[in-house]
Amino acid sequence: MVRFTVLASGSKGNSAVVSGGRTRILVDCGLSCRELFRRMRLVGEEPETLDAIVITHEHMDHVNGLAVTARKLGIPVYFTEATYRAWMRWLTPRRQMTYAQWLEQCRKLAAERQAEAEAAQACEQDEQDTEIQLENVAAEAETLLADGEAQTAPEGPPSRKQDPTWLPAVEYFQAGEAFEIGDIGVSPFTIPHDAADPVGFVFRAEGVRVACATDLGYIPPNVKAQLKGVDLLLIESNHDLEMLRDGPYPWSVKQRVLSRVGHLSNEATADYLEKVYDGQAAYVILAHLSESNNLPELARVTAERALNGRASLLANRLLLAAQHEPLSPISF
Repeated sequence: MVRFTVLASGSKGNSAVVSGGRTRILVDCGLSCRELFRRMRLVGEEPETLDAIVITHEHMDHVNGLAVTARKLGIPVYFTEATYRAWMRWLTPRRQMTYAQWLEQCRKLAAERQAEAEAAQACEQDEQDTEIQLENVAAEAETLLADGEAQTAPEGPPSRKQDPTWLPAVEYFQAGEAFEIGDIGVSPFTIPHDAADPVGFVFRAEGVRVACATDLGYIPPNVKAQLKGVDLLLIESNHDLEMLRDGPYPWSVKQRVLSRVGHLSNEATADYLEKVYDGQAAYVILAHLSESNNLPELARVTAERALNGRASLLANRLLLAAQHEPLSPISF
């Protein structure tokens, strides 16, 4: 049985679970670990059964609970290399310094180099002294080992304070190159979004294909090709154009959302569903709806008009993913 469950979708956190055969994959981890586990149990999914986490991109609404969740479950995380590096930069504390502090640091480095040079010139010792020093070092090392190395070595993974980017295991993939996680095949594809290396996914298991395509400013040909012949289509319907233009966001943010590396509007998604979509999916899920610039009924009505005449008991059942509660699991 193949099962797909949206746990959360929106600007405050995105996560979904895809199951096939004996494998369960978490798609993005934008909720806190505690909230993620709570929602999984609400829909009958046990967090301990997850085998891996796959990440679409590094924005915080997709990775907010990633480190804690991966550590708690001890499972690998799959990124593109650029996304992984961007995620690490987000979490690594940045140190700022004034020009005066920078000059002082340069002076200290210069003084250290001078001291090293002087020490090197004055450091001619006979073989006996060298042997004595080596013996002392060896004796010290043996004493430390005898006292118990485990007392000073950290037990288990480092804490979040020690290294917020520590993960049990990291696996890289590349957009356009399919790979497998257990019983599930994964086909990542590039999407246009303002992130380091954003991707969507098509998951394959037991003859069922599930596609996830959110956080994209428009639908380019490569994405259109990937979304053909799927049994379930999760697609973004982020904002209503008029609500966004009249809404509370600063103009710079509005421009970002409207750009070709922003988010799909209701109208853009409807245009795709009407003119390009092949109509083969049993379920179409509208996702990543903005709470400030959209209304669920606006998104639904716009998509329903585009799918006019295609809805049936067997195909194109339209659902809306929500931010604050999980969607009922869909099984094939």
